[in-house]
Amino acid sequence: MATPAATSAPLIEKHTIGYVPPEDRHGKVRDLFTLWFGGNIAPLPIVTGALGVQLFHLNLVWGIVAILVGHLVGGVLMALHSAQGPQMGIPQMIQSRAQFGSLGALLVVLIAGVMYIGFFASNIVLAGKSLHGVVDSVPVPVGIVIGAVGSGIIGIIGYRFIHVLNRIGTWVLGIGIVVGFGYIFTHIQTDDFLTRGSFNLSGWLATVSLAALWQIAFAPYVSDYSRYLPADVKVSSTFWTTYLGSALGSSLAFIFGAVAVLATPVGMDTMDAVKLATGSIGPLMLVLFLLSVISHNALNLYGAVLSLITLVQTFAYRWIPTAKSRAVISIIVLLACCFAAVGASKDFIGHFVDMVLVLLVVLVPWTAINLIDFYAIHKGQYDIQSIFQVDGGIYGRYNPQALLAYAIGIAVQIPFMNTPLYVGPVSAHINGADLSWLVGLLVTSPLYFWLANRDTSYRRRMMGGKLAGNL
Repeated sequence: MATPAATSAPLIEKHTIGYVPPEDRHGKVRDLFTLWFGGNIAPLPIVTGALGVQLFHLNLVWGIVAILVGHLVGGVLMALHSAQGPQMGIPQMIQSRAQFGSLGALLVVLIAGVMYIGFFASNIVLAGKSLHGVVDSVPVPVGIVIGAVGSGIIGIIGYRFIHVLNRIGTWVLGIGIVVGFGYIFTHIQTDDFLTRGSFNLSGWLATVSLAALWQIAFAPYVSDYSRYLPADVKVSSTFWTTYLGSALGSSLAFIFGAVAVLATPVGMDTMDAVKLATGSIGPLMLVLFLLSVISHNALNLYGAVLSLITLVQTFAYRWIPTAKSRAVISIIVLLACCFAAVGASKDFIGHFVDMVLVLLVVLVPWTAINLIDFYAIHKGQYDIQSIFQVDGGIYGRYNPQALLAYAIGIAVQIPFMNTPLYVGPVSAHINGADLSWLVGLLVTSPLYFWLANRDTSYRRRMMGGKLAGNL
């Protein structure tokens, strides 16, 4: 549903972390499909999907099954977060104050910000490699800077421009990846395309986890891109358009990476394999992926900046961040990421996988708490004014129940972890498969529900939030 504001919405987004009032709501719910479909057909998910056959040694069939299972399961959580946006009209990390308290939410906001910055840096490395693959005379570091600047411009303009670009990208990239699949399947360059690799439980579980965690990684900012929709948009409509777009787009990209690697000789870099496997259309595919990563990476910069603004505004509560503030912080983050990306570009895959696995161990319990609180406890009714008060209003500075459930949710994952810092005994027993995310969800969700309903003072605050939300 569109509103009159849709035609008068400014090109450069004026809101930062504040509540989006009804008169500023605009857009259509179907835009969420194109945002998450087009945004997921990019080099980073292609590289990640290739790991199922490269790193975990699955064959094509079992690799595809693992990819689909992971995205279909993880996409449910991601889309449930997206459905909160039109109901609340505020960024996801700001909303976390209602679960954790104004100060208690800072840890999660910081973790999310670091994750966004890591994704942004990783993506501009791939942008640099893609540009170098298209034009050999452009060094990778120069390509990194060009990719970062392009993403920075889009991120600074903000929400509306991001949606417009992804509406276009969905058609262009959707057609491009279908053509790419067709070329690869008709020009396979290996004899072991279907037989390379085999089923192994640990590799299959690891690939499922990577795909599921790919979806869960969007959770801290997915509702930032649905919060401008009119408040009367149905929860089910927001859920399904987000779910189908993200699960389908990311599954295609993951599978494309696996197919390209299997269709080319062993040992090649994934993006080099894509270029070789797609032959005469390879340069065109790299150009499309380059444009995609620049466009999609604006989301990571946008999310990182909103997280940093949230951190600062928690203490400088009289500060009203403007579009200019967001632009300045965007430039600072961009410059820092360029410096880090140039240094990390030679070992990109290792750095990227390490970062995601470590950060998601502490992010998964937050996902469980946020979803249980929104759907099962508050049922979407919150006191928006309290969320923006320095003392947390009715939600306080800390919510002991959420923090306790969060800490336990991290602790129970330890035996099942497989990260560069630590390999748990259960993970070691099943040849390194990381199931910590699944255990974290299954334990944290009922635990937080029980703790929240057991505490009478929290129930009183909950009712206060419902009454305020209905005013």
